[in-house]
Amino acid sequence: MSAERLTSMFAARRAGNSTALLPFMTAGLPDPGHAVEMFEAMAGAGADGFEVGIPYSDPLMDGPIIQEGGARALATGVGLEEGLEIAGRVVARTGLPALVMTYANVVVQAGPDEFARRAADHGVSGVIVADLPLEEAGPIQEAVERAGLGMVLFAAPTTTEARLRRIVDAEPVFIYGVADLGVTGERKVASSRAGELAGRIRALTDIPLVLGVGISTPEQAAAVAASADGVIVGSALVRRVLEARTPADAISSVATGVREFRAAL
Repeated sequence: MSAERLTSMFAARRAGNSTALLPFMTAGLPDPGHAVEMFEAMAGAGADGFEVGIPYSDPLMDGPIIQEGGARALATGVGLEEGLEIAGRVVARTGLPALVMTYANVVVQAGPDEFARRAADHGVSGVIVADLPLEEAGPIQEAVERAGLGMVLFAAPTTTEARLRRIVDAEPVFIYGVADLGVTGERKVASSRAGELAGRIRALTDIPLVLGVGISTPEQAAAVAASADGVIVGSALVRRVLEARTPADAISSVATGVREFRAAL
């Protein structure tokens, strides 16, 4: 798998005038033995690909739900290498593209080229580094692209026009549009700024746009679907894992959630 797999997926969705669904799930949930089965269930429920979260001890961008998910995974011994292995098995078992999401410190400690090589060896298609500012993204993006993977860059409602142009000029595999300010987590009311952000990005480029952060219900996903190539849903699904009593219940509940989001898109 490579960045082209993501590009093809977005192209197919555009041709079908529909929106991709990219569920986020922390690697290692509900437990290491059932982690891949969880992603298989999401694939069967209609996911187009995955954002696989590498458990990390200082997840600055994540709210309480995903923080708790990461802590549970770390407690079972799932770290970077185990997370990459799970991502690789997900790709092999589902045939869908997967991106790994991590933090800059993890990439820097491994070395950008070494991190990218290991990710590519496991068959993932792209990399999301949640706390990587555009000004410091160059060396990591270059390493990721040398490995044949796609780099994702963020844009928020507060991003200036000049900065948006620099993001576009960097040619990421897709732009992650932050639908709502703040950390990840569920919102009772959908962001009113996601559509405006999408319009500003669409005016500059046809690079795929994926909206995430705070998209918590199928109705909220449907409201932004027309303006984006894809939607990422994280906390609303991880919460189902945290609330489940058994791994089987977690897998069933998450699959139901993905099926509901897919139907809305």
